Amino acid sequence: MRITATETMEKGAGDQQRAAADTFVSRHLTWPGTIRLHRHALGWDILRAPVNVILSPVFLLTRLAAWLFRRMRLRGAADWLGRRQIILRTSVAARVEALVVTDLLRVPLPPHAAAPDREALSIAILAAPRYRDVFRRQGSPEAARALSDRIVAAIGDYAGTRSAISEFTTALFTLAVGAIAFQALTPGVISMAPGVAGALSHSAAIEGFPLGRTLGSAWYGVFPVGPEPWMVAATVLCLVMAGAVVAAFAGILADPVQARLGIHRRRLIRLMETLEAETGGRRDGPFVAREHLLVRVFDLWDAALSVLRVLRG
Repeated sequence: MRITATETMEKGAGDQQRAAADTFVSRHLTWPGTIRLHRHALGWDILRAPVNVILSPVFLLTRLAAWLFRRMRLRGAADWLGRRQIILRTSVAARVEALVVTDLLRVPLPPHAAAPDREALSIAILAAPRYRDVFRRQGSPEAARALSDRIVAAIGDYAGTRSAISEFTTALFTLAVGAIAFQALTPGVISMAPGVAGALSHSAAIEGFPLGRTLGSAWYGVFPVGPEPWMVAATVLCLVMAGAVVAAFAGILADPVQARLGIHRRRLIRLMETLEAETGGRRDGPFVAREHLLVRVFDLWDAALSVLRVLRG
């Protein structure tokens, strides 16, 4: 069988991509690299995490709409939707984007710019010598800037998958806690809240029983007391806040597991193939954050369980 020069070059490029992905994963997405990375989560990321949970379905819908428009050959509308940054950019995601630019794209950034904004990333890529010929072929400064913005958007979508995986890890955590503490399926805080509120109400009722805790435990074992609606709402709020803290630092546990299973490697290779298609003028399609689909399954499961509990009274 004859191997053409093109096939040899493609095989060599693929080997380089795999080697670069392996180095990146080993350096930044296993211990202690991921611990260093998550130092950036201390601060506002704890507040951004619950907001991103709310915005994730909107993000998924915009990406699905962009895919549909692209299939309908409405490339302008697809590109416009693809550039919408729905998910709040966390400090950890910003650091990941900077590491992708410096370590994978070999584009230098200022030493003090640990997590530059996307405008700075786009300008740095435009000024990079290795992409000079690529941008010249675009024909105009506007087209070159559009290409640079698409590269940064793809990197941003890759970094944004971390919020989806953090949500997924948090859902697994709540599922485990619900199974151990309440012997129930609790894939989210909404389905967990009634159990937690009920336990708190039961405990408070026993403590306030006029004949003592022992008789109170026996009494409310026969005549159980349910939580008030305000307590359920307050419990949901507290669980959301606790989940935000878990989600902000979930990658410390999730990253090594994904590295071990090869998920990080495959995701990075997919990103590099997307960027190679963009710079090569092929534009096969944008980087698709498939992980958001997985998280939405848990959301639907959580909502379905909550509806079933309401219907059962």
